[in-house]
Amino acid sequence: MRIGVAIDAACDLPQDFLERNGIAVMPIAVKVDLQRFKDDRDPVEIQRFRNQKLGSRSHSAETEASSVEDVQNLFLQRMVKEYDCVVCLTIMATRSPIHDNVIKASFAILKNYRPVREAAGIGGPFLMRVVDTRNIFAGSAPVVVEAVRTIQAGKSPAEVRERAAHIADCSYGYMLPRDLNYLRSRARSKGDRSVSFLSSMLGTALDIKPILRAHKGETGPVGKVRGFEHGAQTLFDYAAKRVQAGLLVPSLSLSYGGDLDDMRNLPGYQALTRVCAEAGVEILESPMGITGMVNVGEGAMTLGLASEEHVAEF
Repeated sequence: MRIGVAIDAACDLPQDFLERNGIAVMPIAVKVDLQRFKDDRDPVEIQRFRNQKLGSRSHSAETEASSVEDVQNLFLQRMVKEYDCVVCLTIMATRSPIHDNVIKASFAILKNYRPVREAAGIGGPFLMRVVDTRNIFAGSAPVVVEAVRTIQAGKSPAEVRERAAHIADCSYGYMLPRDLNYLRSRARSKGDRSVSFLSSMLGTALDIKPILRAHKGETGPVGKVRGFEHGAQTLFDYAAKRVQAGLLVPSLSLSYGGDLDDMRNLPGYQALTRVCAEAGVEILESPMGITGMVNVGEGAMTLGLASEEHVAEF
């Protein structure tokens, strides 16, 4: 059975990983002022967004996840002909409508796929499995990586879905924002008042950065640090300890809203890469997608890993 994977654009993974594993990306439309961007993790489009410095002034941008119709078109025009089953992995349903849209689209897809497959000379049924990664940005990556690994191991669609759902429950995504005022403005534009005016002003004046965590569909602060570089060092040190303790998926994901070389020059990065190399853990680095930069600001960093339940102290 040919099993494929589809993700939405707010899951941060390297382009070469997506291409190497034939992963389809359900795009997100982004409108900034009079410009429109198609966020499908295309490096060229991401660079076009960054070149215009839109990541620092787009808190009022409009984003629109793939609609039910968009998902239907992607599957009926392409996926049902290329695969016999597709596992759809979406960012947390509590933060985006894409999960619900894929569920709704699946009814029409499963109802209408037969003529498409028959016209292409393909017999047999087509299956869809939809999994909420319960995370976002780099935090969704461990679920995608494990789904690919499980498929490559020859597991059944049911086994792939079960394993992906288990890793979703064990995935931890961390974010270190660079600009608290931007984060607050963006959150308020979406009706999220979790970053208060006082905390953002105080944080800016004292260069205090929160460490935000996404886990099991919930997001919130779990610590604070003085300065972005110190925050990066703290997150890298934490990740190194989790790698040494043993990860459930042998990969660690990083995304950065800027030039990746800038991230690689942050304190603690080189030590983390050595620890990962010694443990046989692959580091997957990617530019933050347009959707990520719109929502959390240019220069932010996210980190994702899958681990046994633990308490992280920052």
